Amino acid sequence: MSLSDTQKTTVSTWIAEGKSLADVQRMLLEEFSVSMTYMDVRFLVDDLDIVFEEPEPEIEPEVSIEEPEVVDTKPAGVTVDVDAIPRPGALVNGSVIFSDGVSLGWQLSAEGQLGLIPGDDPDYRPDPSDVQEFQAQLQELLRQKGY
Repeated sequence: MSLSDTQKTTVSTWIAEGKSLADVQRMLLEEFSVSMTYMDVRFLVDDLDIVFEEPEPEIEPEVSIEEPEVVDTKPAGVTVDVDAIPRPGALVNGSVIFSDGVSLGWQLSAEGQLGLIPGDDPDYRPDPSDVQEFQAQLQELLRQKGY
């Protein structure tokens, strides 16, 4: 769609006033009932040899952000959960996270034997108090689930 010379002059004025391409697109529709895509408006501005520069976004002053304190993210105590689907050969199984942050799998066999499944470090041994906490939580968790 072509614009009249008067309309082209008006577009040049709008750009000189600092209007954005989106503003020009909207104003063309409102004032002249001319519907143009954003890209068409961009080509129009180029065809009119109007030097158009998008306004620089305002740069917000830098706010100094204090580095947060490094907090020990180890879990407090022992956390036990039960898997929904038992492993082959296990009556029930799940995972445990000990107070030092190490996570291991566990399983209870049909014969009632409880075992920990070694993780990345096969020589890892949890703290004896963590083992007692694990067994107590596991017993309560299994009781709640009807085992």
